[in-house]
Amino acid sequence: MKVVIQRVSSASVTIDNKIVADIQKGLLVLVGIEEADTQEDIDWLVGKITQIRIFGDENEVMNLSIQDIDGDIIVVSQFTLQASTKKGNRPSYIKAAKPEIAIPIYENFVKSLEFKMHKKVQTGVFGADMKVLLLNDGPVTIQMDSKNRN
Repeated sequence: MKVVIQRVSSASVTIDNKIVADIQKGLLVLVGIEEADTQEDIDWLVGKITQIRIFGDENEVMNLSIQDIDGDIIVVSQFTLQASTKKGNRPSYIKAAKPEIAIPIYENFVKSLEFKMHKKVQTGVFGADMKVLLLNDGPVTIQMDSKNRN
């Protein structure tokens, strides 16, 4: 499972000209799922996402987590994170899980985040054509791969 985490001052997701998710200070989390992903991958990423210290403290030092600031999260499914660009110029998405596998993993990821955050996590709609608007704060953008835990 791969994620891109962006610290945002605000973010929203719009589908068919209707806003389906909207937050102020928090995180926009893009998630790409592969067939080999398990609950262990979810648990590791949820722990990292909720504990990573990327928000400024009283001295503007990145020393606080999303939980420390009581921020909000939007999770957006993005299969293109699983793209392979090794050969040619057309990305291959062979590693991306098919919807029948990816949707339950995605839903479990969101539920696990909600449980850890003790609050609702907003989402896009799996497989929809979404317009994602964000004001990246910093900018702070971090990528994580549960298969490569460096």
